[in-house]
Amino acid sequence: MNQLQEFRKQKDQYFHRHAHSPLTAEQKAAFKGLNYFPENPALRFELEIEEFEEQAHIQMQTSTGDLQNYTRFGKVKFQVGGENAELTLYSGEHGFFLPFVDSQAGEITYGAGRYLEPEALPNGKLLLDFNMAYNPFCAYNENFSCPLPPAENRLSIAIQAGEKNFK
Repeated sequence: MNQLQEFRKQKDQYFHRHAHSPLTAEQKAAFKGLNYFPENPALRFELEIEEFEEQAHIQMQTSTGDLQNYTRFGKVKFQVGGENAELTLYSGEHGFFLPFVDSQAGEITYGAGRYLEPEALPNGKLLLDFNMAYNPFCAYNENFSCPLPPAENRLSIAIQAGEKNFK
């Protein structure tokens, strides 16, 4: 079992059994595992971060109408299937945060978007692995408050990696 498969197995166990799982008792009883795209090595990138000269503090609206604080840190550029893409990278109290919506949102992927927590590498680059893209807890339970990806992080391309819609 590779690292991604092991991670997914552990996540499924957490969702199924843990007291802090976002799933309701009813959902846990019927839970057979989360729905994922197959691993896609082409959607794992080591990217330069283009830091913004002015790193503005912003408030991101959440699914419940609350606001959460982040800093617009910079942007990353990459290609998917020969098409150029760009996303804004945010920083928060737990490190880098990359909320995004792709062209499959509402059909194959969660309509309100998915998240990544990219890793800063020792070489100054950013590891952006879309295979680790996940749905926010509000995708499973409306009692959770989740930041909504800003308009600048809406992609016109499909990111066929990570979690799919929850059934």
